[in-house]
Amino acid sequence: MALAEDFKSVWDSLPPDWTDLEFDVRIADESRYVEAATLLTQVNAQPYSEHDWHWRVLVANQFGHAAAPETVHGTLRLLDEEELTGELAVREVRAGRVEVTQMWGRPESLRQEFRRRRAQ
Repeated sequence: MALAEDFKSVWDSLPPDWTDLEFDVRIADESRYVEAATLLTQVNAQPYSEHDWHWRVLVANQFGHAAAPETVHGTLRLLDEEELTGELAVREVRAGRVEVTQMWGRPESLRQEFRRRRAQ
């Protein structure tokens, strides 16, 4: 199965309130490591040193300091188009966290809308 398809199946299986996803990526042909790394810079993949897996990728659902799932899917599709085969391993999924935002001075309608959208 292609990397983008693997990620899409993981993404589709997540609960609606997921916030963070961490997974590892390994490519089959290590001679093409630099080519893959160049493409994975778009999602800020973190390389491992002296490890079985090559990169760790952080994904955020609606907020946070990580790549958007749509961007990760598109980047993995680019790897597939370059015929870079490999595998993914999901390491951690977090759900139920809520963004903390300063609401002082904001209208009550905005506060209610914020709570409604991020209700747990």
